[in-house]
Amino acid sequence: MKRKSYGRDSGLTLRMLATGGLLGLLYVIFAVVLFQALNVGLIPMLVIVIGLAFFQYYTSDKLALAASGAKITSREEAPELHAMVERLCAMADLPKPKIAIVPTDVPNAFATGRSPKHAAVAVTEGLWRRLDPKEIEGVLAHELSHVANRDVLVMTVASFFAMLAAMLTRFGLYAGMWGGGGNRDNNNNSVPVWLIVFAVSILTYVISWVLIRTISRYREYAADRGSALITGAPEYLMSALQKISSEMFRIPQRDLREVEGMNAFFIIPASVKRTTSELFMDHPPLEKRLAALSEIAREMGRPV
Repeated sequence: MKRKSYGRDSGLTLRMLATGGLLGLLYVIFAVVLFQALNVGLIPMLVIVIGLAFFQYYTSDKLALAASGAKITSREEAPELHAMVERLCAMADLPKPKIAIVPTDVPNAFATGRSPKHAAVAVTEGLWRRLDPKEIEGVLAHELSHVANRDVLVMTVASFFAMLAAMLTRFGLYAGMWGGGGNRDNNNNSVPVWLIVFAVSILTYVISWVLIRTISRYREYAADRGSALITGAPEYLMSALQKISSEMFRIPQRDLREVEGMNAFFIIPASVKRTTSELFMDHPPLEKRLAALSEIAREMGRPV
């Protein structure tokens, strides 16, 4: 089977577009409700939020690397790692990103950066020690797929709207509680404006929280598929995911807590805890990822 035939999952693409559309619609409704209830100054608020979004977008790689404690490494310091990334980038037709190593025993990896030309891929010392070379290539190809799909941009846009909603909520709540409350003194029998804002903000937060995590899960499925496409061997990523997941139980809780702030970036969250519902997860369940990769392997005629 030709690679083009399994390179894209139209169903997954439609689900991502539908979820993104629902998220955008949610924030439009949220803004309309607030502007109907409150007399707020939109321009100053937009300036602040857009400024924060641009700051996040243009410094995402530096912030993520700093938060994880990752150190940019040269070819002389890690020749095998650089050679792997260069080979995969050539196969994926991507510019070579910066390469970093995270000094932790937790086996994991992540990618960050606003575009393929401004990206970084990081692996932990624990991942490098525990995985076979082919498994590491599968992980690196997954992270490079995030770069190719501009997932940092996608999640920044989603977070931007969430940040806008949060600031609208706070601004509206303060305006309602201390700015006259929408003429509450002249309308004693009406519902206080601040209470309307509070109720709408809670509903918006809950729904957006779920939708953003849904988008994140879809991005992981897409990156898994991208890894299979780049390497032509999904079984190695399957093996890597299983090994990383099982090894996580061997890591002391103290070490896991030190890196848990990077869970949204990692290929597998650095935690042994299991959430009760997939709705609240930012990564798909391991068994579903393995099933999807197994299906891709069958399409490619690969052993599973």
